[in-house]
Amino acid sequence: MTEDLSPAERYAAARIRAAVEATALSPFRAMYEFDLDPFQIEACQALEAGRGVLVAAPTGSGKTIVGEFAVHLALEQGRKCFYTTPIKALSNQKYTDLAKRYGADKVGLLTGDNSVNADAPVVVMTTEVLRNMLYAGSPALLGLGYVVMDEVHYLSDRFRGAVWEEVIIHLPESVTLVSLSATVSNAEEFGDWLDTVRGDTAVIVSEHRPVPLWQHVMAGRRMYDLFEEESDHGGRGTGRREVNPDLVRLARMENQRSYNPRDRRRGKMVREADRERERRQRSRIWTPGRPEVIDRLDAEGLLPAITFIFSRAGCEAAVQQCMYAGLRLNDDGARLRVREIVEERTSSIPTEDLHVLGYYEWLEGLERGIAAHHAGMLPTFKEVVEELFVRGLVKAVFATETLALGINMPARSVVLEKLVKWNGEQHADITPGEYTQLTGRAGRRGIDVEGHAVVLWQRAMDPAALAGLAGTRTYPLRSSFRPSYNMAVNLTQQFGRHRSRELLETSFAQFQADRSVVGISRQVQKNEAGLDGYREGMTCHLGDFEEYARLRRDLKDRENDLAKQGAAQRRTAAAVSLEKLKPGDVIHVPTGKFAGLALVLDPGIPAGRTNGHRGFEQHDGPRPLVLTAERQVKRLASIDFPVPVEPLERMRIPKSFNARSPQSRRDLASALRTKAGHIVPERHRKSRSAAAEDREIARLRAELRAHPCHGCAEREDHARWAERYHRLQRDTLQLERRIEGRTNTIARTFDRIVALLTELDYLRGDEVTEHGRRLARLYGELDLLASECLREGVWEGLSPAELAACVSALVYEARQSDDAVAPKVPAGRAKTALGEMIRIWGRLDALEEDFKINQTEGVGQREPDLGFAWAAYQWASDKSLDEVLREAEMPAGDFVRWSKQVIDVLGQIAAAAPAEGGTVSRNARKAVDALLRGVVAYSSVG
Repeated sequence: MTEDLSPAERYAAARIRAAVEATALSPFRAMYEFDLDPFQIEACQALEAGRGVLVAAPTGSGKTIVGEFAVHLALEQGRKCFYTTPIKALSNQKYTDLAKRYGADKVGLLTGDNSVNADAPVVVMTTEVLRNMLYAGSPALLGLGYVVMDEVHYLSDRFRGAVWEEVIIHLPESVTLVSLSATVSNAEEFGDWLDTVRGDTAVIVSEHRPVPLWQHVMAGRRMYDLFEEESDHGGRGTGRREVNPDLVRLARMENQRSYNPRDRRRGKMVREADRERERRQRSRIWTPGRPEVIDRLDAEGLLPAITFIFSRAGCEAAVQQCMYAGLRLNDDGARLRVREIVEERTSSIPTEDLHVLGYYEWLEGLERGIAAHHAGMLPTFKEVVEELFVRGLVKAVFATETLALGINMPARSVVLEKLVKWNGEQHADITPGEYTQLTGRAGRRGIDVEGHAVVLWQRAMDPAALAGLAGTRTYPLRSSFRPSYNMAVNLTQQFGRHRSRELLETSFAQFQADRSVVGISRQVQKNEAGLDGYREGMTCHLGDFEEYARLRRDLKDRENDLAKQGAAQRRTAAAVSLEKLKPGDVIHVPTGKFAGLALVLDPGIPAGRTNGHRGFEQHDGPRPLVLTAERQVKRLASIDFPVPVEPLERMRIPKSFNARSPQSRRDLASALRTKAGHIVPERHRKSRSAAAEDREIARLRAELRAHPCHGCAEREDHARWAERYHRLQRDTLQLERRIEGRTNTIARTFDRIVALLTELDYLRGDEVTEHGRRLARLYGELDLLASECLREGVWEGLSPAELAACVSALVYEARQSDDAVAPKVPAGRAKTALGEMIRIWGRLDALEEDFKINQTEGVGQREPDLGFAWAAYQWASDKSLDEVLREAEMPAGDFVRWSKQVIDVLGQIAAAAPAEGGTVSRNARKAVDALLRGVVAYSSVG
């Protein structure tokens, strides 16, 4: 081919080759056994040219190559590179990869509980660690040239997302930022913001999957393709995506009824034949069991597979079911290799803890090639599962959705049991973004020709809806940025209030809010043009019809207000009458399903309870438990009593009465009918309408009749135009309020936080007080509460174990709230201190209400949760793991995670508390040492 070129062309080609070889990218590409994709080359070239980059690409596409090129550039230029990740497990994994490539002497690790070679030129860390370094003005930032933010789309996370924006805003201008994101639909918008705050940023978006993804539905004994063969099977092409007609027929067949009892024309023989045919058809449709699914995938060569089950207990149960079914996916050689690796990786775990941790059952599953993976597992166990899966020694993993985040654990197939998951508040359908993230694990680059996503058939499944889920690429990045107390004092300390306010207005949250205002402003302009037309339509030659329309609205509003007041008064009167009821009262239930004679068994007066926020009293009114004349025992509600109720008679309820016994109910109901069946209840007389005697209504009616427009022949036509004018004007005012509310929202929240901190003497203008400097060292959701506890000496004199118990309340949050059972807490000084913490929180909560700082907007202090206090106290008191876990009723993984978070905050408290003149700083360090033992201390690096 070169021989066909002219000498000039050969010279030009040689110059291009020489120029390419002279770049840093050329030797970097040679480090990999495969050639880089076009999007990777484009991003690396932009990076070498000195530009920041945002790379948005599907899971498994290799976008981390760009981050590794930033590491390569930093080392070549003699500068530092920080590689940040959202979770510790991902930091550990990336540290291992980079240390293997560049040598352990050049790579360090910093997470909340690990510090390895922290002064190395390349340091892998969690994003929070970098944020804390920026606020503290750490000397480690000197010489920093590149920061890689892996999984940057995490800034949408409503709990931790703000940290990503804080880092992006506060990084020195000299630092080049590499942002790696999953495929998001508004990457250009995010890139525009990065361009604004970080300077020249190249946006590289790739929607190409390096390994094509095929979508399937498994129903009964068959696995159906989701899309027809000629369509674009889950790729990113432009082919038409038609749903497989076999699946559509299957769904229709399941929904059809074989027999209609109203069809009298059919004979018995015909109906039986129909039923038999239906049974045969339905025998093809069922949801396969977990062992059956793995067996089928194994038979079709689709292992290794990850099955996503949105429940920890479900993952563990799935492993047990496969073992009971006799599944064995490993041969003898693989089993021996598994045992060697497991024993080597768990050698540091004391033998007495192995049984408590379920080690032997876990090992048996691993030897068979089957494992669970979820947040409740011990971190060491999870890492072993990940390693064995990557090595091909575990072939079936049952995991919760947390596995979909970042961990390098691709599979040939991904199975989704259901398309519904618990989101913390309710069971909700998974979003297209979540579906893409989960199925993105299918297809191992360089190993598999194609990946497979399998959804199990469920009753009432809609194949068209599933196809829409699989085909939708809408996953917008939404900022969750909100100022916090710690952020406010750190910013004020560094930049002063005015400059801090300006900095916050550069956040992505404000950038998105300002952009959304543009569309609303256009709508306001359209509405104003419409108002002009409506105003013309309601013009009356007799007078000012707008004024007349206002009188009509005022009259209508007044009548509605009086009607509501009357209804409220009737409800109040009814509630008061219900509160007077006593067991044994015979009443007449006026309306509802159980209207008629009834005997009060229990008045059902609620005690009223506080829901933990703003002291709001949750009071639904009395709900009497009654026995009806028809022998039913029911709990009635206030809706059954629209009018007051009076006892008609009194009856004695036998002590032997049992509401669950049909005979008991029958006997008492019979006595009720005998006692009061003949009594006719008085009918409730309606009171005179308040509107008839209201002076305001009389005045408005008189003004209406006297108005010139009242006599207009076209009055009702004008009124219709006036009503449209009023509705559109109301909508326009709401839009204008939305514009006002979205402009400078972050800065206004910051102003309120600063006002509260000034009230508490943390700030005095631009000056940060001693209390403020202490708060600046405390990071966490309850930063202000921790600072106030230090300020008031709440933790002085506590032992290390008691201090650990108290600090646990600052970090722990129960997965499900349980108001019925009070958590167990240590007695004595710890119990008193925890009570003081709740009292201080109540004071801060009331203060936040005064300053309009709203927890629902992600700002403010939630109530401390005492649910981990006893476990922290026991562990810090040197109790055995078996005893602690048994009493805490908590999985080992959760226990370790919460313990490490307590250790992290104890470290902050040790640094923030006065070193002299008090016991807190010293005991916080002792508490760290007491907690950092056994399972909590196992190193997860290496």
